[in-house]
Amino acid sequence: MSYTNFPGLSDEHIMLQEMCRNFADNELAPIAGQLDKEHKFPAEQVKAMGELGLMGVPISEEYGGTGMDYLAYSMAMEEISRGCASTGCIMTVNNTLYCGPVDMAGTPEQKEQWLTPFASGKKLGCFGLSEPGNGSDAGAASTTATLSADGSEWILNGTKAWITNSWEADASVVFATTDASLKHKGISAFVVPMPTEGLTLGKKEDKLGIRATSTAYLIFEDCRIPVENLLGNQGDGFKIAMKTLDAGRIGVASQALGIGQAAFECAMAYANERKAFGKPIAKQQLIQAKLSEMYVRLDAARMLNYKAAMLKDAKMPYSKEAAISKLAASEAATYCAHQSMQVLGGMGFVTDMPAERHYRDARITEIYEGTSEIQHLVIAGSLLKEWEAGN
Repeated sequence: MSYTNFPGLSDEHIMLQEMCRNFADNELAPIAGQLDKEHKFPAEQVKAMGELGLMGVPISEEYGGTGMDYLAYSMAMEEISRGCASTGCIMTVNNTLYCGPVDMAGTPEQKEQWLTPFASGKKLGCFGLSEPGNGSDAGAASTTATLSADGSEWILNGTKAWITNSWEADASVVFATTDASLKHKGISAFVVPMPTEGLTLGKKEDKLGIRATSTAYLIFEDCRIPVENLLGNQGDGFKIAMKTLDAGRIGVASQALGIGQAAFECAMAYANERKAFGKPIAKQQLIQAKLSEMYVRLDAARMLNYKAAMLKDAKMPYSKEAAISKLAASEAATYCAHQSMQVLGGMGFVTDMPAERHYRDARITEIYEGTSEIQHLVIAGSLLKEWEAGN
């Protein structure tokens, strides 16, 4: 069913959306349940997405990307995630968390080596920010990077946690402290090839949802990388991380919308097929109220996400709007997944139907790239600054 009725979309936006919708319906949705059960990385599908230009949607064609805007990326992400939330997660990590900072801070030489093959889908990237002890405090990186005696290498020591794409990645953007006395201003960003000596992967985490992705620790023990693998200037890491997360929240919001939309469609289909008291349960007012509320929350969150993407495309401030869209979309996804299970009743609790998978997949969208609580802090902080500036 069509659910995008938004003025101003170009023919290219509509064509991209239709392509992604067809790919999701034909290549992802039929296998999503099996991928989830087997914890199987969708290698063939990710390769195909690279060939379709989906692994670097907002990256310029010069560096292997599709060269489209963030609104296009948001639309593509939602459609792919509607078909398989795990595949959407793989896509968003490569697009915004890996390609994003390399595109933002890399030199032309770095982009040629560390962006072009990733944006074109030939290689896959990951993002090493979180640590076991710092959680949402991105400025408290205990992983360190020190220069070798001859100044030719950076030596990394520490552990990064919850790293998506870790087992399949060919490189990671990693944040480490280069000057502890400067606190968050002493954090720097690096591109670390994978595999590389001194870097080992922890076990694959057994997760509640998004089970077709690999999530593991990155463990650095005297891991040496060339000095030219520093992204930007020394001390730029925190700034790069914050800008990356702003953009990444648009991607997570899109992923959440895809999960919520899939849950809604599952409930709608079941409500029209399941009969009780001689008629489809979709004719019952309580069920209609659930379907209506699900659709309203999704459509409202979608418009908020489009707004954040369009502000980014217009090169206007969008940090607050990205947080709003991520908060609204993730909570809409959780709500819709819950209500979908209620509409399905007992069938919603078994794996014969995808409702329980949507329910599990939705939960992480309120946690990663900043929990809902962190989004509230970002939004409130922006509001207070605006208030002070105007009074």
